[in-house]
Amino acid sequence: MTQRVELAAVMDRLAVDGLITDYAVAVDDGDWEAYRDLFTSDGRADYRSAGGVEGDAGEVSAWLAQSLGVFVMRQHLIVNRRLRFGLLEGDTGDTARVQADYVNPMRLAGEGDDGPGAPDFVCGGRYDFGLLRTHDGWRLREVVVQEKWRRLPGRAPAAVIH
Repeated sequence: MTQRVELAAVMDRLAVDGLITDYAVAVDDGDWEAYRDLFTSDGRADYRSAGGVEGDAGEVSAWLAQSLGVFVMRQHLIVNRRLRFGLLEGDTGDTARVQADYVNPMRLAGEGDDGPGAPDFVCGGRYDFGLLRTHDGWRLREVVVQEKWRRLPGRAPAAVIH
């Protein structure tokens, strides 16, 4: 590999990592316009393993806004990112897949509850991100959530809905 190719690969890895981080921040901050902007025009997300919906980025962002509105605190921690570049029409590096584990603590809203506190709800699992290089940079074409576990307030860990 030449230095130019190695530099391009490093730059792509940084851009993809930034996109995944932007995804987590958009969800945590409830910035649904930013969330939708992370996707390609035909991008889709699938949250069914976590009891959610599957659909285009607009449909899913509307569902997320409604379902996550009960939490005053959200913090996605996306770790153990494994990145593989793929081929699109013979060009190396125009697609990518990222598998990454997540832990997601959230705190339910309560009366007069606007200060810091321990999370009430915690879940974890694995994301599978499908990415595409576009004229605007890397974008999400597909997001699939595979929830593996969850802990609810005052209860033993619940089984994941399948």
